Amino acid sequence: MENDNLKLTSSEIGTLWGEYINGTMTEIVNKYMISILEDEEVKNVFEIAIETWEKQKKQLVSFMEKDGFPVPNGFTESDLNKGAKRLFSDTLCLNYLHIMTIHGLLGHTTALSVSVRKDLREFYNSCDNDAKRMYDLTIELLLKKGKFQRDPYFYPKENPEYISTKDFTYGFFGKGRLLSATEIISISLNIKKSIMAKTLSIGFSQVAESEEIRTFFEEIGKKADENIQALASILHKDNLPIPMSWESEVTTSQDSPFSDKLMLYHMGFLGQTAQVYYGTGLAGAMRTDLAVVYEKTILKTLTLTKSWFDIMVENKWLEQPPLAPNRKELAQDK
Repeated sequence: MENDNLKLTSSEIGTLWGEYINGTMTEIVNKYMISILEDEEVKNVFEIAIETWEKQKKQLVSFMEKDGFPVPNGFTESDLNKGAKRLFSDTLCLNYLHIMTIHGLLGHTTALSVSVRKDLREFYNSCDNDAKRMYDLTIELLLKKGKFQRDPYFYPKENPEYISTKDFTYGFFGKGRLLSATEIISISLNIKKSIMAKTLSIGFSQVAESEEIRTFFEEIGKKADENIQALASILHKDNLPIPMSWESEVTTSQDSPFSDKLMLYHMGFLGQTAQVYYGTGLAGAMRTDLAVVYEKTILKTLTLTKSWFDIMVENKWLEQPPLAPNRKELAQDK
């Protein structure tokens, strides 16, 4: 049997479904951002991002329709309020595209790793290459404009070293060893992602129509700030620089560019992906104080995710992914 004619597995349809939902969400945000951008260089990068997604979107639809799966509704032009005033600066828009590209890289790699069909593997490999290109474009432009925040520098030692004491894991009360380069990877990335989540929550809380959702965005912002402060304090104790915030890149506009549904889903998406990165940080943490921070952060994010789920379901905004067949119901209906 030709690889391309194999039926889609549950994992393959799950990744296609997720890529479509999240892609249409990002598409709407990108279309708004490109409408308010003043910097032509930033606008050109967004044009490439939008064109790239349009190509991928057509292929996703083709895969699902070929196997008889309904194409999700996702997000459409009805979730975009055209002509809305500027809510974000050009700098924030470019940083947003960069952070979302990082999420895309993770998503494409995960999808590729569970794909068996050759056409799917080729598709996700091309998506991965597209994301790598966008990653390069966003970094190069951020560097050019002096807006990219590089991670802390280390000064090299002359020779490799081995861990010589069991106290290597101890990190409380300033008696432990300094952070390792491998630990800083996750700390720095998680702070930057939390800064983006906090910044978006501030903007969304200003413009959301529902009072309940505005309050929820404020709670997300508060929790994101707590996560930032917890991780930043660990960097601070080791005299390492902390990434700067982007709150000042949000305007005072109260004119919503998006539907409440899109904004709420977006914050849920960021929360769910954050769990992956926090988990990775926890797995690589060899200092006890750092591990404790990640554990607390994961628990707080899980609590917020439950509240997010409840609001989405109450408003009938959460699309249901394809489910496994219910064999008991099928037997009863016979």
